[in-house]
Amino acid sequence: MRALVMKGNWQLEVEDLPVPEPAPGEILVRVIATGICGSDIHGFTGENGRRFPGQVMGHETVGRVGALGEDTAAHGLREGQLVTVNPVISCGDCEACAADAQQRCPSRRVIGVDPALRSAFAEAMTVPARNVVPLSEDLPVEYGALVEPLAVGYHAAVRGGCGEKDRVLVIGGGPIGQAAALAAVRLGAAAVAVSEPNPARRDLLERLGLTAVDPAAGKLADLVPQALGGRPTLTLDAVGATGTVSDALAVSDLGSRIVLVGMHSPRVDIPAYAVSTEERTVIGSFCYSANEFTETAQWVAETDLDLSALVEGRVDLSEAADSFTSLARGENPASKVLVYPHGTDDPALSPAAQEVSA
Repeated sequence: MRALVMKGNWQLEVEDLPVPEPAPGEILVRVIATGICGSDIHGFTGENGRRFPGQVMGHETVGRVGALGEDTAAHGLREGQLVTVNPVISCGDCEACAADAQQRCPSRRVIGVDPALRSAFAEAMTVPARNVVPLSEDLPVEYGALVEPLAVGYHAAVRGGCGEKDRVLVIGGGPIGQAAALAAVRLGAAAVAVSEPNPARRDLLERLGLTAVDPAAGKLADLVPQALGGRPTLTLDAVGATGTVSDALAVSDLGSRIVLVGMHSPRVDIPAYAVSTEERTVIGSFCYSANEFTETAQWVAETDLDLSALVEGRVDLSEAADSFTSLARGENPASKVLVYPHGTDDPALSPAAQEVSA
């Protein structure tokens, strides 16, 4: 089978690898499409140090069950079934797992991040059966690859305690910012606005029915209250840099919550007095629980929103390296690019089309 292998910083190559065999408790997933995540880009460039030579990345995926390993019957999966994959592999036995907080499991492994796991930028991958989430055949197939980033945004909003009285500011209108804003709407926030300097992304946000603010159009401390009808009570920082954290603290209301979900920088400086003397709360957010992932998959199937606007590029495996490079250099304005390991000619990839070369 073909897979996209990271050879080093700024280097990706398509290689022929053996088709993996599912171990007991595992499922072989024939990959239809996998989204290029911002964390993949930062790993590709070496910025975050969380991707490694020899690794097959990819964790925002949709596919079909290709083969069932032993001891998987209890999960009720069948060959050819449309599925997505929860990338967080947890032990299932610790206190965090028992509390449905698998993202905090001390021994967690994340598909697409752990270099020992051959992941979703490939024609096929093996995953634990308990991480496979079935999807309706009525769902637009591409939506399956959006579940993971949408679950990230949903968890961030939940971590911030988003509710009906909240005025929510999202900083950064990329895929995670879009997901966080949609999650705030999903949770019934009183008002939601997204600060985003890129005009193409602001247009996308408007198409999704969201209010977009251009931070270059004036002082953010003036623009945001105008858009929200008051200072934010909850800010979701989907960038994660010193500048955006400072902006969040400068514009938010006293006693507000700031959720850090973006991972642009491994370290940020925080103006401590803006936290302590004005009693703000800074909250970390990483991934999602198993229930939040499954609930998001259900929401994607039921929402009336046209989520197709979230996908702005489609490439096959041979074009993926160039897409990574153009996205990393800022030359490609696309918000979300999907990689189709089997090619883009048949996006539906019916069960009959699921063929992987050895």
